[in-house]
Amino acid sequence: MAKKFDLKSYSQFFVLLAILLLSSCGSTNQQTLFNADSDISVESLKDIYVVNDQGQADLYYKIKEGDVIAIRNLQNKRWGIGQSGGTTSGAETSIAATNTAETTAITYIVDDHGMVKLPALKAPVKISGLTRKEATQKIQDLYVANLLVDPIIELNIVNLKVSLLGEFSSQGNYFLTKDNTTLLEILAEAGGIPKTADPRTLKIIRGRETIHVNLTDASIIGNRKLILQNNDIITIKPNKNALDQEKIQRFNNIIQPLLVVVNLVILVFTLSK
Repeated sequence: MAKKFDLKSYSQFFVLLAILLLSSCGSTNQQTLFNADSDISVESLKDIYVVNDQGQADLYYKIKEGDVIAIRNLQNKRWGIGQSGGTTSGAETSIAATNTAETTAITYIVDDHGMVKLPALKAPVKISGLTRKEATQKIQDLYVANLLVDPIIELNIVNLKVSLLGEFSSQGNYFLTKDNTTLLEILAEAGGIPKTADPRTLKIIRGRETIHVNLTDASIIGNRKLILQNNDIITIKPNKNALDQEKIQRFNNIIQPLLVVVNLVILVFTLSK
């Protein structure tokens, strides 16, 4: 004798299945990075708003222990040949240790005492605490004192970087290869901002300082606060349309499993008759 179909039992089973499906879909909600109490309404933001303004005292980066520098003498094609600097790796090596038609750039790591050992100089040179320009001039003067004819020293700090996180065309770390690199230059290097980003919500996190930027306002061009500094974190949020699309997608992720469950219930009920 065939066992009588128990619709109540099957219904309870499918309700439980629906709950499990809904709970698994609930984790798709994305979190916005670096929200803080200092965040402001984008509707009130006209150009730039700074929270915990630390001033411009650190506008020019000063060399620190552990920094990686690349040096070459533009007047001497064979300068530094046979010499080796500190050990570098990864992106630092690819940027710094480059050969050109003029001369070779050699990389050095500033040691724990703030010193580097350079070709043709008898003693290590202390450069920690100096800006790039100050260190360049100091090294050039030392080479003049050591009878090097008309040296033209080029020095770059090659490990300085900023991080782009959020609704960007290309996220990741970007190296500051020159003094006074601006926000707009880095955004251009990263391919700009996509149409899904809200240009009024860009934020630069600089230690204790937070800089809110409205990219739709042309008055931000030339603002000294938008000269980037080492380890700046730059974020931007999606715009309303992108958020609405995300909500629709999350709704679809929830409703589709429910429709599957309903169709299964109907199918089982139909076959049981």
